[in-house]
Amino acid sequence: MESARCKAFVTAAETGSFSKAGEVLGYTPSGVSQLVTSLERELGLPLLGRNRKGVTLTENGRRLLPAVREFLQQENRIYQLAGEMSGLLVGSVTIATYSSVATHWLPQVIRRFRARYPHIQIKLMEGIRQEIIQWLEDKAADLAFFSHKAPMPYDWIPLAEDRMVAVLPPGHPLADRGSYPLAQCAQEDFIMPALGRDDDVLGLLETHGLEPKIAFTTLDTVSALAMIQNDLGMSIMNELITKSWPGKVAILPLDPPQQLTLGVAVPSLPRAAPAVKAFLQFAVQALTQGQAEG
Repeated sequence: MESARCKAFVTAAETGSFSKAGEVLGYTPSGVSQLVTSLERELGLPLLGRNRKGVTLTENGRRLLPAVREFLQQENRIYQLAGEMSGLLVGSVTIATYSSVATHWLPQVIRRFRARYPHIQIKLMEGIRQEIIQWLEDKAADLAFFSHKAPMPYDWIPLAEDRMVAVLPPGHPLADRGSYPLAQCAQEDFIMPALGRDDDVLGLLETHGLEPKIAFTTLDTVSALAMIQNDLGMSIMNELITKSWPGKVAILPLDPPQQLTLGVAVPSLPRAAPAVKAFLQFAVQALTQGQAEG
């Protein structure tokens, strides 16, 4: 298979249209369409459904997409190995991560990494835990920063413990307390990020036999924090999320204290491409030495 055809298929599937894929790849929409059509003829299967709104994966395309991504990753790995042998590390690294990690940990790490390895491209994908795991499974990401939960099917490196905190409106009756009783959250209007599917929070509450009274769900934590500031409810988050919030909310440690382990995962460290290994080693060293801040 020609890699250009595979890239056209993967990019069209990810962007949802030949036009957007063409912008990413530097082709015309018809050029992308021709490449995908050529791949479909080669495989003897329809991969994308076409309509006026764009393109969608067929069932065949959905099943083949992870394998095509893996094919492109292996091709990338070959070029990276060749570059490593010639003394020039090249390639790309796709990182899946929480938005809080992308905001607070990665910018400084990526800046210093790019200064050392200018020929390695970095791509970030931000999402909730379920999305991050799916991106790893689908070969859309090379490595991922997220929270640990057993069983862990990937090679895992722990980086830091992040405590869970209660986030309250500034006028909340408990806002001036030294801690927030975890059981109290079952009596409050609860604002749940991640469209109500925050694994870290739901897992914590389930462990303690608590069922939150969810008043609102939001897509991201920024929306949740804004709603809390406006006295629409409270929430529980890991502390890293709250560090960039400029508004006024009360942040209290939980009673009993709770924390989660943040780290980095890679599907297989021995099989990882040289660029992925280089970034992983660089990031782990920087973050465990506390160099990501500032």
